[in-house]
Amino acid sequence: MSKQAGKKAGRTNEKAARDTQEDVRVIKKYPNRRLYDTATSRYITLSQVREIIRQGGPFKVVDTNTDEDITRHILVQIITEQENSEDTVFTTDMLVKMIRFYDGSTRNMFADFMDRNLQIFSEQHKAWQDQMGQIMGAHPMSVFTNMTRKNLDFWREMQDNFFSSELAGKPAKGSDDSAER
Repeated sequence: MSKQAGKKAGRTNEKAARDTQEDVRVIKKYPNRRLYDTATSRYITLSQVREIIRQGGPFKVVDTNTDEDITRHILVQIITEQENSEDTVFTTDMLVKMIRFYDGSTRNMFADFMDRNLQIFSEQHKAWQDQMGQIMGAHPMSVFTNMTRKNLDFWREMQDNFFSSELAGKPAKGSDDSAER
């Protein structure tokens, strides 16, 4: 590759990196511990940061005093808040084991293990969601809505047949009156 082509490729890679960084949603943390979402130009709570995470877009949290990326700190804070609620993920035994793996030679192996397993779980969860979407159509509730509609139509027709036959003094549609004779 020529020097010119190398420089051009370098500029292209730098531009791609800049474009990628511009797509990252930046949340600023101020000294008063308030979080400011630069995408919406408003202050937000940790719960709202959790919702941003659930939406799946890239984001980072920056300390306004130091310009330090404190995303990990905020993520741990969100997990701690979630684990202090009634709806927990980690048992006490799991947490004790995790802390024990922080020490010693197994630390990196444990981190790799957790990372791989979360990746596999994410892939399987997405595949399951995709399969359910195909089974149920565009909207997951559409299957249940259609079943409910069919049940209501069935009951309405059965009720109409019952009342119309009672009013006319004849057997309901589809009934076999030969057994009465």
